Amino acid sequence: QVQLVESGGGLVQPGGSLRISCAASGIIFNIYAMDWYRQAPGKQREFLARITSEGSTNYADSVKGRFTISRDNAKNTVYLQMNSLKPEDTAVYYCNADLLSKDLVRRDYWGQGTQVTVSI
Repeated sequence: QVQLVESGGGLVQPGGSLRISCAASGIIFNIYAMDWYRQAPGKQREFLARITSEGSTNYADSVKGRFTISRDNAKNTVYLQMNSLKPEDTAVYYCNADLLSKDLVRRDYWGQGTQVTVSI
């Protein structure tokens, strides 16, 4: 059974930095891409960043230049380095993985989310 587990969320002051992680576990044959999303209260889930297995990245305009996605393929882990955080970055952050597991069906998996709060 594939699981995605996020970690590293917490409370940070405006202008601060935080790095969150997401580790995929289980029998995984290939991870094609891993994404980060976030959802603030009363808002729709928002795409933030993607990284492919080859290392190609793309970002939402709202975080471009402030957030950096990276990946450790050996650990099946994706990271999101968040700098210059603003109160409007407060949200639950979710990771998503497009992967092929032991059932040989390629599908998306979601983590349970980690809370990031930007406040004084």
